[in-house]
Amino acid sequence: MNYQIKIRQTLDSTWDEWFAPLEILPQLDGTTLLQGDLSDQTALHSVLNKIRNLNLELLSVTSIEPSGNRNETE
Repeated sequence: MNYQIKIRQTLDSTWDEWFAPLEILPQLDGTTLLQGDLSDQTALHSVLNKIRNLNLELLSVTSIEPSGNRNETE
C-alpha cells in the first residue's frame, strides 16, 4: 500500500535512513511529506511510532489506492 504521511516539521535527507523506505519530501510551507510503499499495517505503525517518539506533529495520513482513490485521516 502506498502512503503519504504529512508532518508539521521540516525534515531533510539526513533522515532518509531513519524513515526508509519512505521518500522525504520537504514542502514550501515548512511541512514534510513522507511518501512511499509500506508492506503492511505493522510497517505503517512503525513509522507512526517513530514520528511520535521524535515528538513530531502528525498532520495527516493518506493511503493511496492503486486505482488512484485516496482515503485520508486527519
